[in-house]
Amino acid sequence: MICQAKYVHTNLIARDWRGLARFYGDVFGCVPVPPERDYAGPVLEAGTGLPGAELRGIHLRLPGHGEDGPTLEIFEYSELLEAARPAVNRPGYGHIAFSVGSVEAARSEVLARGGATVGQVVGLTTADGKQVTWCYVTDPEGNLIELQSWTR
Repeated sequence: MICQAKYVHTNLIARDWRGLARFYGDVFGCVPVPPERDYAGPVLEAGTGLPGAELRGIHLRLPGHGEDGPTLEIFEYSELLEAARPAVNRPGYGHIAFSVGSVEAARSEVLARGGATVGQVVGLTTADGKQVTWCYVTDPEGNLIELQSWTR
């Protein structure tokens, strides 16, 4: 085990980092953690392995974990590759999840702000008797989000 490991952030590459950051702030209450990032040059090229790499973006504090909680890092590179369409069953990172008071209300808010539906709102009971209502939606750029609400 790595000594003193602590989860810090998840990175999301955007086509429009400002628009996507605004979405996560408006819908989920994510708060910008200054400064905005604007990187280019030999160090970024060496670290990313991308000749000529340039990126801009920001970190957003995820809700529910206080001032030292993890962030969602939203970056936009000057040159983007075409992405495969997100799918809930594609290997690799799948989605970001938010616990919400009402899945239906949160789903409506995501849709009103440019997101899209993936499946239906469903409920299930876990093996230990907990009940969760959940659904998948996408943000305006097509990244998958799970909305979930737990009850006993």
